[in-house]
Amino acid sequence: MSVALRKNTSCGGNFEDGLFSRIARDLEAQGYSINPRALPDRLTRSLSYHHSHMEKGAFQTAGVGRTAGYRHDGRIRGDEICWITGESLAGNQWLKWTAELRRYLNHRLFLGLRTFESHFAHYAPNTFYRRHVDAFRGTSNRVLSLIIYLHQDWGIKDGGELIIYPSDAGSEAISVLPHWGTIVVFLSEDFPHEVLPARRDRYSVAGWFRND
Repeated sequence: MSVALRKNTSCGGNFEDGLFSRIARDLEAQGYSINPRALPDRLTRSLSYHHSHMEKGAFQTAGVGRTAGYRHDGRIRGDEICWITGESLAGNQWLKWTAELRRYLNHRLFLGLRTFESHFAHYAPNTFYRRHVDAFRGTSNRVLSLIIYLHQDWGIKDGGELIIYPSDAGSEAISVLPHWGTIVVFLSEDFPHEVLPARRDRYSVAGWFRND
């Protein structure tokens, strides 16, 4: 792993047997954490309602590359996004929740996370995101990737799985269906991943904890 995860054994309190503690333990042990239907339901409902009632013009076609190399390429990525600024009630609630997670992980694992950026994502039917990493080794400030899903009735027949590829060549790829409130967290530099084509509209929130 490219980030040294160190456990703070003095950390106690109500989180020890809860979600934040489970995420920290998973990150320390394997570099990723998958928690089905774990986001507080009230927050999931707030995000889902806001996402589904946003105007079409609020979204922009997502691109690939950075700075001068930034471009739109539907052969690689077909989603559209809307950055979360905290101006909406749902966005504000989400940023407060992720700030609590950031503080906990910093205290527990000494990650040095300083900021967080996040956006709503919409994949129309048959769109996808080819295999990629969220942070190129040694060249980005993204440390942890965070994804949550906003579907109550998503099934295997609907496709749209997130596929995570562990850095260990002998490990099998991990498939995650975008079920309601499922939380996925992983080290941004260490886990290539992709989004498979969905057979219907697919809604999620993606974000990155940074150390800049």
